[in-house]
Order: sequence, then C-alpha cells, then structure tokens
Amino acid sequence: MAEPSRRGILGLGLLAATATSCGARQPGAAPDPTPHAQGTPGSAAPTAAQHTGLKGDPPNEQSLPGNPDWEITDPGRAGAVEGFADRVSVLPGESFGLHVSTPAAAFTVSAYRMGWYGGARARLVWRREHVPGAKQAAAHVDQVTRTVLTGWQRTLTVDTAGWPEGAYLLRLDAEDGSGRSYVPLTVRSAGTAGKTVVMSAPATWQAYNEWGGYSLYNGPTGGLATRSLRVVFDRPYDYDHGAGLFLVYEAPLIALAERLGLPLAYTTGIDVAREPGLLRGASAVLSLGHDEYWSPEQRAHVVTARDAGTNLAILGANCCFRRIRFEPTELGPDRTVVCYKAAWAQDPGYQAGSPATTDFRAGPGADPESSMLGVIYDGYPVDAPYVVTSPGHWAFEGTGVTAGASFPHLVGVEYDRVDTGFPTPRPIEVIAHSPVVCEGRRSHSDTAYYTVPSGAGVFASGTMRWVETLDARGPGGGKADHGIDSHAGDVVRKVTENVLRAFAVGPAGRTHPAQDNLAAVYGTA
Repeated sequence: MAEPSRRGILGLGLLAATATSCGARQPGAAPDPTPHAQGTPGSAAPTAAQHTGLKGDPPNEQSLPGNPDWEITDPGRAGAVEGFADRVSVLPGESFGLHVSTPAAAFTVSAYRMGWYGGARARLVWRREHVPGAKQAAAHVDQVTRTVLTGWQRTLTVDTAGWPEGAYLLRLDAEDGSGRSYVPLTVRSAGTAGKTVVMSAPATWQAYNEWGGYSLYNGPTGGLATRSLRVVFDRPYDYDHGAGLFLVYEAPLIALAERLGLPLAYTTGIDVAREPGLLRGASAVLSLGHDEYWSPEQRAHVVTARDAGTNLAILGANCCFRRIRFEPTELGPDRTVVCYKAAWAQDPGYQAGSPATTDFRAGPGADPESSMLGVIYDGYPVDAPYVVTSPGHWAFEGTGVTAGASFPHLVGVEYDRVDTGFPTPRPIEVIAHSPVVCEGRRSHSDTAYYTVPSGAGVFASGTMRWVETLDARGPGGGKADHGIDSHAGDVVRKVTENVLRAFAVGPAGRTHPAQDNLAAVYGTA
C-alpha cells in the first residue's frame, strides 16, 4: 500500500476500522553534526570507551555524539529492501536473526540506538556492510485465519554484544541505491528496580500492520469481514518505512526521558506478559502513545506493580482496549498476536479454555480497562482543543497555564474520559476536561490522576496525540501535523517532565495525593 505520512497514520486511514467509534460506545459496560562512525565490513561502530579514550565504565550514553543522518527521508522503490527480526526484543549480548528480502546484490545494515543525543535522536552502535542480498519467496495467506506468512530464510545473525539497552531501529540500505527501510528492535533490561520503564507496544504495531494485504482491521476488501484473526511478527511493517508505530508514538517520549537523564529501563508489553517479576521495584511504567493490545498477563503484572508502589503513566489514549493472546510461530514463542474480536466464539484457544480475545470491557469475562487506567476509551474520531481546568495541579507547575487555557487540535484522534459507569479508582482528579463532539455525540476528553493505597500515582493524558505533541515546535521548527502549535508543545513537554520527575523518585501518591474532584467536574457524587 502507499506509505502514509508519519503522523497521519492513525489520524486518517488505519483507525477507520477501529471497533469503538463514537456511535458504537458501550455505556455502562539541534542536531549534532558529528559524522557517524564508518565500521569496516562486519565490524562494530566505536564503543563508548573508544569515543572518549577512557577505560573501564563508559560515560553516560547520552553524552556520546549522535548521528543525525539515521532518518530515512526517501525510502526508494517499494520492495527494494525490507525485512524483520526474528526476536522482538533481546537482552544485551544475545543474538537475533535478520530475515531480509531484496533484489539488490548486497545491502548494508546499521543499528541505531534511539534517544536524545543532543537533538540528533540516534547513535550508530553497529554496522555490517556488503551483506549478500536475495529476493525471498512470496508470502502466502492461511485460508482459515487469513494470517500472512512469509517463510523467509534467515539472512544474517547479529550479535548484540556491547549494545546498550534501549530502543533500536536497524536501517537496511540496498547498496545499489534502490531503497532503504527500518526494522525495529528492543534491547531490553533484565531488571527494572529503581528505574522508569519504557514499555514499547509492538503488539499494537502488528495489529495495524497491513504488510501482505491483511491486518487485524482490514483484508483485501478493506473491511472487517476479510481481516486477519491472527497476525505474526514474521513479516516486515508496511508503514513509516518499516518502523511500525515507533516513530510516531514512542520516539519523542524516549528522547525527552533520556534528555532528562532519568534512570531508564527498556522492555515491551510482550516481555512484561511473559515475566511476572520483571516490573518488581520499578519506579514507574510508561505506556506510550497508542498501546491498545494487551494480554491478560501483561495487565495483571502491571496492576501488581502498581499495587506494590510502582507509578503508571498512560501517555496516550485507547490503552489496554483489546484483549489478546500470544502464540508461537516456527521462529519462536510469542510471535503471533491472536485477536478474534467479535468472532471470539470461533477462537480455538477460547474453546480450549483461554480468555476470549475480544475487548476487555466486553463479555465473556468483561474487565473494563478503567479499573487500571482511571479513564476509559470513549471514541473516534475527534479533533478538539485541550482545555485546562486545574492549573494549580502539580503536573502543570511551570507551564504558566490558567483555568480555561485552550490548545487547538491537541485532543485526537482517539480520546479517553472518566466514566463512573465503569469501574473507576478513587480518589481521582480531573485536571483537563476538554469538550468534544464525536459523530454528533457530545462528550469530554479527560486528563486524570489517581492514587492508590500503595502510594502509586497513575496519570492518564486522555488524548492519543500526547507523545507526538512533544515534537510540536511551530512553523519552521519541525511542527507536528494536525495544526498543533509550539505553545502546546511547550506545555505538553513541561507537564510530561513534571510527571516523569515526580514518578521517578518513588510512589507519587505519598507526596502528591489525588484530590477527588469528580463532583465538581461532572456534577455527580
């Protein structure tokens, strides 16, 4: 398919088939110019110690020079070079396989760690040149579940020895100049104690991935009737040059968090689901931008962490809406995302005793996401101003906002609100209450904060555009799409900084207890 613009992905086409539109809601239920290191074929880029001439412990990762030429501005010819990793995440020092298809005789693969790096946003960590290229076999589709299967052979084994933990984009460049693309990878943290956890959402990226003609939303007819019931990670991503949703909904937050110098840990929702103790002792967990697809295990482990004092920040909307199950492929465990949605009764896994892969708020086994988030997904699509109602709240400290301050286009394209018709933790405090009209229905988008007996604080932005607004700089300065201006960008950055700093030092409810204000905001007890 034609590649949509980065910030237009969910603002235009791919969410058109999202199951809960406004009418279908269920009530009550500056770049561093340093050139990048050119490794010899098969060599690694210079290590941190080599960059500085020091021995022993390397300096802070963000003190190293970045490589601003990491970004793909011209992807070239469709299908010129594309691929996927056979692991969504690895621990430092583990290896993974790259499966690449290209008609070019050779290609180069470069591993960029994403961060701040003085505004460059990435650092070259490793490069392999002159990798022999080959065109892999055409994909086929399972006729029962309409799952796209590639069967591609491994092209290259990559050893991550010496790679720092973090979020990575592997850049594939066909050496005949015909094209280039990304492959995302997380080098995850083995432990998270005392750290703010960046929890990437590859299951959601895969749900929207239409490579091969099918996603969990669309099939060849462009509708739900022919969509996939299962999708696999054994294929490239077909949007944002192969980066999935990472560059829209995660990279801006990672850049900000690393610029602040916070102790960070990196993981994915898949790892959190698989490892019950992974979040033990974490200061905070961050859900970024668009994090819609969760397994029951992931949700249970995040709630356990919250109830042990770990803060939770939902920096997006539509979080934890779909209930999924992970299954293996021939390449390894947890590489299939299963979500039958309305067809849950046809799911062999459900028939064998697994939870229904439908919306969390829907039966059987309804468990609305609001009990964890405080807010609940309310609809799509909207484009509305963000309206501040509690300017004295600690999250707005240093922003200079006043009551009624309004920021056009910041609420969209999906939004959440507090709705006590669903399970809602108390005390909960609404600090921005933004009127929206969604397909003729009047509602509100809420930024909310609640606290629990463990002392943990939970912050929910209530709008899907929160993370991408971190890059809103105004005309001539890298302005984000949607017409969001630099003032909104400044306010969102400051609020996010306040939340991240408060959450990084321990249970935020002990120093910032929520002051319940739902009676004042909604006029009800």
